Amino acid sequence: MDKTFNPQDIEQKRYQQWEQNDYFKASGSGEPYCILLPPPNVTGSLHMGHAFQHTIMDALTRYHRMKGDNTLWQCGTDHAGIATQMVVERQLNAQGKTRHDLGREKFVEKIWEWKEHSGGTITSQMRRMGTSCDWNREAFTMDEDLSEAVQEVFVRLHEEGLIYRGKRLVNWDPVLHTAVSDLEVLSEEEAGHMWHMRYPLADGSGELVVATTRPETMLGDTAVAVHPDDERYQSFIGKEIRLPISGRLIKIIADDYVDPEFGTGCVKITPAHDFNDYEIGKRHNLEMINVFTADAKINDNAPEAYRGLDRFVAREKIVQDLQAQGLLVKIEDHKLKVPRGDRTGAVIEPYLTNQWYVAVESLAKPAIEAVESGEIKFVPENWSKTYFQWMYNIQDWCISRQLWWGHRIPAWYDDNENVYVGRDEAEVREKHGLGAEVKLRQDEDVLDTWFSSALWPFATMGWPKDTPELNTFVPSSVLVTGFDIIFFWVARMIMMTMKFTGKIPFKEIYITGLIRDEQGNKMSKSKGNVLDPIDLIDGIDLDALVNKRTAGMMQPQLAEKISKRTRQQFPEGIAAYGTDALRFTFAAMASTSRDINFDMGRVEGYRNFCNKLWNASRFVLMNTEEQDTGLSGELTLSLADKWIWARFQQTLETFESAIATYRFDLAAQAVYEFTWNQFCDWYLELSKPVLNSDDSSEAQKRGTRHTLVNVLESLLRLMHPFMPFITEEIWQRVAPLCGKQGSLMMQAFPVQDNSLLDEQVLADIEWVKQVIVGVRNIRGEMDISPSKPLSVLLRNAGSEDKRRLADSELLLSKLAKLEAITVLPEGEKGPASASAIVGEMEVLIPMAGLIDKDAELARIAKALDKLKGDMARTEGKLSNESFVSKAPADVIEKEKAKLDEFRLQVEKLEEQKQTIESL
Repeated sequence: MDKTFNPQDIEQKRYQQWEQNDYFKASGSGEPYCILLPPPNVTGSLHMGHAFQHTIMDALTRYHRMKGDNTLWQCGTDHAGIATQMVVERQLNAQGKTRHDLGREKFVEKIWEWKEHSGGTITSQMRRMGTSCDWNREAFTMDEDLSEAVQEVFVRLHEEGLIYRGKRLVNWDPVLHTAVSDLEVLSEEEAGHMWHMRYPLADGSGELVVATTRPETMLGDTAVAVHPDDERYQSFIGKEIRLPISGRLIKIIADDYVDPEFGTGCVKITPAHDFNDYEIGKRHNLEMINVFTADAKINDNAPEAYRGLDRFVAREKIVQDLQAQGLLVKIEDHKLKVPRGDRTGAVIEPYLTNQWYVAVESLAKPAIEAVESGEIKFVPENWSKTYFQWMYNIQDWCISRQLWWGHRIPAWYDDNENVYVGRDEAEVREKHGLGAEVKLRQDEDVLDTWFSSALWPFATMGWPKDTPELNTFVPSSVLVTGFDIIFFWVARMIMMTMKFTGKIPFKEIYITGLIRDEQGNKMSKSKGNVLDPIDLIDGIDLDALVNKRTAGMMQPQLAEKISKRTRQQFPEGIAAYGTDALRFTFAAMASTSRDINFDMGRVEGYRNFCNKLWNASRFVLMNTEEQDTGLSGELTLSLADKWIWARFQQTLETFESAIATYRFDLAAQAVYEFTWNQFCDWYLELSKPVLNSDDSSEAQKRGTRHTLVNVLESLLRLMHPFMPFITEEIWQRVAPLCGKQGSLMMQAFPVQDNSLLDEQVLADIEWVKQVIVGVRNIRGEMDISPSKPLSVLLRNAGSEDKRRLADSELLLSKLAKLEAITVLPEGEKGPASASAIVGEMEVLIPMAGLIDKDAELARIAKALDKLKGDMARTEGKLSNESFVSKAPADVIEKEKAKLDEFRLQVEKLEEQKQTIESL
């Protein structure tokens, strides 16, 4: 093995071997285990959230594959209607063209071209993460098979009356000219205004004052509402108002929705441009007047003076005209949530338009019952409340989008606007008896991307055909996803899968936390805190990182701020940590928390963990290669050999229990603790006396060599789901020494063997460790050289202590560097000594001749003086009001931690001083 571990030398080579050998395919035997990859956008790049979730999914997949299950990780990408269309439109815009210059057919061809050449970025990045999904089954939501499933679902739901076309209010993006889902709308607080306006009564008997944040929508007002119990306005209910500017007569109505305490208690009602007003409009049968065009300009339903004006220009003119007419009472500054399209940044407009809808109430009922009954389980369980909250209040789903890229709606219209739904035009004509003389045109709209994604669990398995995969892998075992798409994807998959297969889509839903930066902030380009997983794997220099974080920024000040922050955070850029270190970091952080603050220090720590494993493996190989490792012949296992096997059984049990409950953090902790603390730090040291002693028999040496290679080989199999590359690389060298060959990822996972779990052995080695640690601590405290042989006395040693000493004297002598170990007779105190406690027994090291008492006391006094000076300065800082009020919180915390550390060191030195003075 190379002297140092270099992940760049092994990762891509190993991955290519796995993929070329078809190791990622389901075996076809064993219990079915299936995970569905949430399909990332084909336009996308791997972000930290993907890398986190993919690590968890891959760990589960590799674990179950090694357990002998018929394991399938179904992968694929989403056609991402809006995102993909925008990418290609931008390319056309750069050439001075629009999609309309090409026409629909040519434009869609252009998107397919882009997809073939540039759409594989994220899947190649997934491979860098070690993703072991079955690439032979990679699906794309616009593939022919999946498109057939989408069409079939639409037609069947329409035939049952569960898909219908209607005019309703939707989120409208005036730049994209399409309806968008709630998930594609970002609502953030912005500074705005509240305009208070007089609305005169038609009979001239008075007026009402209404307040609005959107004066331009008054052109579409069809009522003013008050609360039915508001005594101030009882006499107004039923009267009419003459709407300023337009002059239309509108009624004053009573509705419980109105909050009498808010504003004046009078609310203008614009049913065609506000979701709450729309519901009031339906209750009171109000006229719905749309006053906007598709690009948010004023249309012909408004007075002529405003037609063609952009909505915000119209707002200014309306406010000026109201002021001129004496109808503007006041303007107040006001903070409000402004909905913007996540792709365009344009203010989203509630817009009344014809769209296609799924009537979901009948679909929701069995989907609710599946979770209520426990047939589908959320992990953590509390996320079921979020699911129920939405499902109990579910609204019909708008599934049409005014785009060209996507699954075109299988509906056709004749010249009289009659609509016909079918799998193709020929079927429509045959079904409805329409001859060639009847002109038909297909609906221009496409389906919402979430519609095809909702079919993912069964469409990827071959539905509507009856396939072996459909019968084997539906339901899948677990869905790993984020809480933000419980409504948009998880619930809809449950509804659609149950409707069309009669089965649940998955048995468990593991909801992961959200990866945030070290301070707990959401990662975003505008904050300049985004980390690219590939940069953590390969490393990136500072200038390249700064350029990456500021690329495309239109605001120079923001770019400069992000540049400065990046240079402070990563003065030398980001080191190359390798995939295994990153994956293990994700696993170790995968707790049940809603938010996970990503810590770069932990990635560095787990890179050190990889190095530790690599170096330990080199030690094992140096002591076992080309030697007898017990493939045949007599074996004698030492106490340490039996102990490491017992500790491995404990670790294996903890690991499997943690995986079963999706506590990847606890599984990673168990692996780390065993590898670093037990195997590397203790067992390798405990093996040396046997291997190096002339007194050890060949059977004993063979037993220890056998244990070294077989525990390491078992450990590599245990670690493989989290750290696939380094474990495979080392295993290829270790496996022949254990009589194995092939690939690690195709080996069986370790099996628990309780016969190896010997509690007596565990207790005996724990005693040995305590004695060794006790001696080492005394050396450190008394400044005695680690290489100086010592004589040790054991006081109050019981029969168990004496038995353990007899079984482990060689280990104690070698590891604690002892030249003599003497058990004092019962009741004898022994000479003045430094001591350590092991149970009821005391380990004594006589100090006579070991240290210069006066010199040691002088050294301690000098160290105490320095520490007390440091303490005084730190205490002074923390008691300085000016410092505490101005310093950042993290700086204050560091000063407090320093003070605690100084106090601890003083306490230890005082104890040493007392010990030496007593000698």
